[in-house]
Amino acid sequence: MTLVDTNVLLDLVTNDPIWADWSIEQLEAASLAGPLLINDIIYAELAVRYERIEELDAFIDEAELILAPFPRAALFLAGKAFTQYRRAGGSRTGVLPDFLIGAQAAVQKLPVLTRDVGRYRSYFPTIELISPA
Repeated sequence: MTLVDTNVLLDLVTNDPIWADWSIEQLEAASLAGPLLINDIIYAELAVRYERIEELDAFIDEAELILAPFPRAALFLAGKAFTQYRRAGGSRTGVLPDFLIGAQAAVQKLPVLTRDVGRYRSYFPTIELISPA
């Protein structure tokens, strides 16, 4: 099982000229190792690209993504990691989703397929990251 970060999926949705090929290749490789997972945060982040829920759900079905709920332990860990980030001077806005995704991966021992590794490496050093070299 692999937790797929929003940025990788948006590469497909937008047919990103730089990253789409890499993301498709990594998704195919990860799918051979088991199911591809997203969570509620990733679902919500993807929703900004779609006019209708049916369109988003069709993409999720086509990509064979499974919606994995957050364990309570991951929600707690995300709050603690975000507190550590804020105490270190981190900004207040726009980052809590990364902490929720990282915490879920840490608690459930899931690798994360992402192009944005900074906060994951800093605050969740135990998770395996599948990212560009």
